[in-house]
Amino acid sequence: MLPSEGVEAGGHSDGHNPVEAGLPQQPGLPPGHRSQAARHTLRIPKEGISVTSDIRNITFDSSNPYELAGFWAEVLGYGRAEDDVPFDPQASLVPRDDHHPKVFFFQVPDSKRTKNPIHLDVQPVDCTRDQEIERLLGLGAQLVADHRRPDGLGWVVLKDPEENEFCVVRSASERS
Repeated sequence: MLPSEGVEAGGHSDGHNPVEAGLPQQPGLPPGHRSQAARHTLRIPKEGISVTSDIRNITFDSSNPYELAGFWAEVLGYGRAEDDVPFDPQASLVPRDDHHPKVFFFQVPDSKRTKNPIHLDVQPVDCTRDQEIERLLGLGAQLVADHRRPDGLGWVVLKDPEENEFCVVRSASERS
């Protein structure tokens, strides 16, 4: 999603990145132009280039795919695949509609030992960020870091039962 579509610049949707969508005009550039670095940071497509890929699936390595899929089914409001059973080496979740990616869980022999190189940002759909954080903690998530600010911006880093970190950002209604 581009900044003009409601996501603040830099990829995170809640001030997670210091770059702001409404950057002032940069000195030495014609009106309306940004440097190559700013263009990359803001993810503004160059003329003649179209978006060619969507995220179809998100895949987690897991020591217990069925259990971890249960946690994420509750977080995302996804359904379980009909063939998911405990102790199977894989599990999958069915999204609410065709606009959301599928989520897969595959059993691996080793557990997580380092920080995630990639993480998910979840946005509450029908409640506030703080209400969603409480709900997720009740499901078994654990608090990693709290980056909420007094002005309402910010996010909270949680981890799922297998220590995969993810962020909870403000809901769309809190940002409007």
